[in-house]
This record gives sequence, C-alpha cells and structure tokens, in this order.
Amino acid sequence: MDDEFAKLIRRINPPRVVIDNESCDDATIIKVDSVKKHGTLLHVVQILTDMNLVIVKGYISSDAGWFMDVFNVVDCNRKKILDQDVISDIQTKLESNDDTVPSVKGMVGMVPYEEYTCIELTGADRTGLLSEVCAVLADLHCSVVSAELWTHKARAAAVVHITDYSTGCAIGDAKRLSTIKERLCNVLRSNYDTKTAKLTVSPPGIAHRERRLHQMFADQDCEKIEGSKARAVQDKSSSPLVTVSDRTEKGYTVITVRSDDRPKLLFDTICTLTDMQYVVFHGVVRGGTEEAYQEYYVRCVDGVPVQSEAERERIAQRLETAIERRSSEGLELELCAEDRIGLLPNITRIIRENNLYIKRAEISSKAGKARHIFYVTDVTGDEVDPTIVDSIRQQIGQDVLHVKWNSNCSDKQEQGSSIALILGNLFGNRSFSSFLVGSYS
Repeated sequence: MDDEFAKLIRRINPPRVVIDNESCDDATIIKVDSVKKHGTLLHVVQILTDMNLVIVKGYISSDAGWFMDVFNVVDCNRKKILDQDVISDIQTKLESNDDTVPSVKGMVGMVPYEEYTCIELTGADRTGLLSEVCAVLADLHCSVVSAELWTHKARAAAVVHITDYSTGCAIGDAKRLSTIKERLCNVLRSNYDTKTAKLTVSPPGIAHRERRLHQMFADQDCEKIEGSKARAVQDKSSSPLVTVSDRTEKGYTVITVRSDDRPKLLFDTICTLTDMQYVVFHGVVRGGTEEAYQEYYVRCVDGVPVQSEAERERIAQRLETAIERRSSEGLELELCAEDRIGLLPNITRIIRENNLYIKRAEISSKAGKARHIFYVTDVTGDEVDPTIVDSIRQQIGQDVLHVKWNSNCSDKQEQGSSIALILGNLFGNRSFSSFLVGSYS
C-alpha cells in the first residue's frame, strides 16, 4: 500500500524541468523539481551524462520528500546548449514519469537490448586480453555491436554486446551460448587467476553499461587478487582525495571529493553512493576547471548517518576507486572506418603486436560505421613512443586512425612526424581496406 501511495503521489506531482539560457553567460541552467525517490538524482545525472553534457556546477537538495536540483551544463565544446531540438530532448527525458526508472537494486538505464546478446566478463588483466576476446568472438562468428572495457589494479571488466554474423540478431541458442561462455572463460583465466574469472550472459532487459561496470568492479572489492604478478604496471594517475566525516548536530555524514576534473566524474560518484545505498540530501558540485570539488550531505536509506569508522573508510575507498577506474591515462587512439567482419580483431591484434597495453576501450558499430576508442600505454605503463604510433597508423591507415596526443608529448610527436614521413614513403599509400582483404572470410 505504501508503494502504491508513493506512485500516486509521483503521478500527481510529475517532474518539472526549467531550462534557462538567460541567467548565465557561459552555461545553460537546468532546474529539476520532483518527488524524492531513492535513485532520482542518479537518474537525472545519468540522462545529462548520456547526452554528452558537461556539468560544471550543481546544487542538490532533497529534504522533506521533495527533490530539487540546479545544474549548470555545457556541451562537449564548453558552449551553452542553444539547439532547440537538444533542449526539447533534455526536457522530455527529464520530465519522463519517474515510475519508469528501474529499481536501483538492479541495472539502471534506458536502452532495451533484445536485438543483441549482452555478455559481462571479469578477470585478471593482462596485455592483449581484449585482442584475445575479439579473436575468439570472431572465430565463433559473433559480431561485436558495442563494448566497453575498463581495467583497474590488475583487474579487467567488460560489457560486450554481440550478434550473429549471418543474421545480425541476438544469439539465443543455449548450446551456442554455452560454447561462447566456455571459450571466453578459457581466455579470461590465467596462471595467476584460475578462480575469479567470470562470464555472465545477461537476460534481455534494460541495462546501463557504465553502471554495470562500476557494479562489476564493486563486486570484486573484497576479493583477493591472486598472484601479484598478474600485472605489475602501477597506476600513475593522480589520486583523488576523499574525506568522510560526521556532522552530528545535523544528523548527516559529510563527504568531500577533490579530483582532477573530467567528463562523467559526477556520474561516477553519484552512481557509487547510490549503489552503496546512500541518499544525498544536500550537495554542491563545482567543475569546469582543472580541479573538481564535490560536497555531499548523506544518510543511509534507513535515514541514519554512517555509524562506524570502518564504514567511513569503505565509502572513501569505493569513491576513490570509482573515480580512478575511468581515468583517461594513456594515449587516446580513435578509429573511424567502415565496419566489416574482422575489423575489430585486426585492430586489437595490431595494438597487441606493437606491445601496447589497452587500459580502457569504448567500441561501437552503428549503421555500417565503426567508431572505436582505445586508451593505451606501453606495456610498462609509460607513454607510448610516437614512432610506434606512426607505425600502427601506417598499418591501419592514416585517415581512419586519429591520435589525441597529450600536451607533454608534443616534442616527441614532432620527432615522430618526421619518421612517419619516411615510413610513409616506404609503405606507399597502402589503404586500410586492402590491408584487411583476405584477413577473414
């Protein structure tokens, strides 16, 4: 009865959204008012993040059963949102009935995936792991529609959406799925990790890939990583600073986060707190500069603040690792090309054969176009030698593989460019399409 009454209240008071482009010179202000429900804040942040909007400032308040948020947002070019179609889309999604939001106990998202099969993989990380996974899927006549791979502290997790080569549809045959699972589990297992490698074929439904990756890593937080040799590369990214303290006179636990600013930072922290069953009652978020600052006044879902020092330490550790997992440390390689059978296995094989380590990957294929992004380092975790990058571009194609150099690589880049010219003369104008001919039938 309580649940039905709560649904009635939300139907009587649907979310109200105001989008203001007049009050601020350098950002679009989005105000959201709605009845409070655990997961509402994550739902709003997720929508804005999935639309590639950058939240540069935010004020959160959800006392007395009402949720009120104000976000200053810009697009990926740090410009105000002026396109009326985009504004209308934001309004429509944020004002959608809150009852359609999936339970926070499961997977949160908006995209059904009956048209493909979703597999989730976790195991010990190692150089060439993604290449081996792609090769096995290609050998089993599976096409990768989209995928995301994260690595962190000697562990790897991936969510992969696959279809059948011949039909372009989801794979539903139980025997074939069993074969896929067996082959991929063999890849995930290593000399140092024979017990914790896992593969799950998710049932059709609603999922949010990035939230699932956070949850998959969180499930391993208490697991001991077997074998210190699983990966010796240290994470050289600057660590975030998280403090957790009590505000006893107000009955809240106060969490502050200081970190290098980056896209999706707010989503990562709110996702973690929501999955840990904490409610943000008040909060302030500042970004848009080199350093981001977040401050949250939280309680457990049962209405009480954190009760122990051990739990405060657990919150800080979970937030720090959630921020570090999406670190963009490494050189960004973006492939944009016509999609074809064998494309992804070839690309990942070339990266592996050039002794590069993929820290993170975002893979997508839509309407015959492939767009794959890889964040890579050398096998020791250091910066990639520009001459290796130029060699890879010559093998794959200068026009289809784009490199986003770090600012501290500019000198090396200039040196590598001269070598690229020499290599270009040696290799000639060998096209990427000719490189792939005969690789897979």
